[in-house]
Amino acid sequence: MPGTGSTVPRRQVGRLMRQLRERAGISLLAAAEELEFSRARMYRIENGEVAVRKHDVIAMCTVYRATPRMTEVLIGLAQESKAKGWWQAYGDVVPSWFELYVGLEQAARRLRSFAPTLIPGLLQSPEYAEHVFGTWPGVRPGAVTVRMERQRVLTRSDPPAPVLEAIVDEGVLRRAIPDRLGMRKQLAHLVNVSTRPNVCVRVIPFAAGPHKAASSGQFTILDFPAAGAASPEPTTIYCETLTGALYLDKLPEVEAYESTWAELEAIALSQEDSDDLIGSVIKEIDVG
Repeated sequence: MPGTGSTVPRRQVGRLMRQLRERAGISLLAAAEELEFSRARMYRIENGEVAVRKHDVIAMCTVYRATPRMTEVLIGLAQESKAKGWWQAYGDVVPSWFELYVGLEQAARRLRSFAPTLIPGLLQSPEYAEHVFGTWPGVRPGAVTVRMERQRVLTRSDPPAPVLEAIVDEGVLRRAIPDRLGMRKQLAHLVNVSTRPNVCVRVIPFAAGPHKAASSGQFTILDFPAAGAASPEPTTIYCETLTGALYLDKLPEVEAYESTWAELEAIALSQEDSDDLIGSVIKEIDVG
């Protein structure tokens, strides 16, 4: 999977290993003892947090009585999990909890992002990003560069760029940064980027009133392409917090966010009306 780094292969190895262990009727603790792994290491492997070496894959597949074909698939995925993503060259600029998201974002075929307070990162202009990171404590130099680099995912050709559907609250448009000219550039960027065939930005107007997602906070739904012989990466919900992030992929969790997204789509303005509203906000901004 070119350009996506090790994130998705690691998660696929972990998920398939967990499925094999459970089908074999072996507990996590029993597997750890048989393989002479610590329980913590088993947990990290099954959650896709660490790469797995080829001989470990063979040992685990032997204990779980995996078929030769499945063993072959897992060995291939384990080799892919050693790949480096472009973001890893930035070191500590990308927090460890955010590395996972960047890898998933690069691998996704569709991204649906709800933004109640901030312009989504993939749609931020340099001026807007500079202000956002300037207000966050502990942000390392280079954060804006990484954010701009992330946006290249929307214009790549190999693999095909993902579809980005963003729904933002009207308050996001009106919550201006001190650099008023920079804010006008940001809003104009939203209109311009929406002309791309794979990007759609829609606005929920104040007139829509309170809605189901009002208390959910910002979230992104990531859908992934088929992965050949391996099982596809499940739809994942990404929710950022003050100290990290949540990655939700259990069916009830995904269904809850899918339902919320459907409601947001129902009350959001059309693309054309959203562009008109953004244009009116641009005109209201006094650049002095």
